[in-house]
Amino acid sequence: MKRLAMSLALAVFVGVAMTARAADETEFNFLTINFPGDTFTQLLGINKGSIIAGYHGAAVNKGFVLTKLSVFTSENFPGSAQTQVIGINNLNQTDGFYIDTVGINHGFLDKSGTFTTVDFPGTTFNQLLGLNDIRQEAGYFADPKGNDHAYIYNEIGKTFLLIVIPGAVSSQATGINNLSQVSGFYIDGKGVNHGFLLHAGSLRTLDFPGGTFTQALGLNNNGQVVGVYLDAKGLSHGFVFNPTVYDEVFDSIDDPAGVGTTVINGINDLGRVVGFFVDNEGNTDGFVGTPFN
Repeated sequence: MKRLAMSLALAVFVGVAMTARAADETEFNFLTINFPGDTFTQLLGINKGSIIAGYHGAAVNKGFVLTKLSVFTSENFPGSAQTQVIGINNLNQTDGFYIDTVGINHGFLDKSGTFTTVDFPGTTFNQLLGLNDIRQEAGYFADPKGNDHAYIYNEIGKTFLLIVIPGAVSSQATGINNLSQVSGFYIDGKGVNHGFLLHAGSLRTLDFPGGTFTQALGLNNNGQVVGVYLDAKGLSHGFVFNPTVYDEVFDSIDDPAGVGTTVINGINDLGRVVGFFVDNEGNTDGFVGTPFN
């Protein structure tokens, strides 16, 4: 069911640049998880109870929720051709996007099996990528030229808040926490990808030190941000950004089974991460990373 909504614009200001540095790599215990019988699995969101959102199938995307690290429950928007479940909050509510039978992308919310379509007014391509526990979602729409535009959707009032980043030609909001901090990434006029962390109208650009490409893909309620960066050789690595007052501390993460192809997409309040990598056979495998105490 589609719902009419109002839209507003938020022009953010860029905060003072901090000194960025890479820390020693945090040690994680990694567990590879794949949807039974499939060679393509992505784990994209994880909540405090370690319930995980994701999807499987490279050609036809099918959503799921994973519990106990082994029990898959299919979750697909009713009547859709394809579904990706991307965000999950601590109330076990999810969001993501689906493709309808004529090929149009729509954002959606799923609350205890009740599905709602969420589309920025007047647009035909939407994705919701994260949600918090206080009825806010993060996502984006694509305009007719193919440029993406980040927004926050507020369920209370059914309003959209467009995020306008100075100098950006394209942007996506990928996560939102209970402090209304927003993670995401934007592309500048030179075509370079930069991650960002937005809070109270102040935008902090996140560039992994020495990286050529950075995307922030999720965050938790402690303000830790996760994502992916490319090194000088074009290899992809996951990262965790730990916010501090005086500098930017990035921690590079590689699943040992997928060095150079690792993507971190979600992190819960306990520091457990989820993502995916490409293995030696060319399969896309999901994983959970649990930090050592």
